[in-house]
Amino acid sequence: MVKSETFRQIALSFHGTEENPHVNRAAFKVTGKRIFATLDEESESANIIFSLTEQKAFCFFDKNAVYAVQNKFGLHGWTTFELKKVPVELISEALFYCVQGGVYCES
Repeated sequence: MVKSETFRQIALSFHGTEENPHVNRAAFKVTGKRIFATLDEESESANIIFSLTEQKAFCFFDKNAVYAVQNKFGLHGWTTFELKKVPVELISEALFYCVQGGVYCES
């Protein structure tokens, strides 16, 4: 189980990462780049962008806990993590792959 504050701390631990409001969520991005993750504290869920191959791999963990976002964004690699249902190690690994792999585009 991952608390929203823990997700926030991990997301902000990457060099140059900043947090900004985005619709009804907190958005995380590396300065000068596009958003790589969003956090909805109310629903205790986070969305993270991956390549489609990485998205499939992370969804393999548990289809009820990690799944493609249920709209057109899911078709582009955006993946929902139900924070109550996943271990902190999975979130850490997911954010690492996303930020270090640089799936998100230049803004």
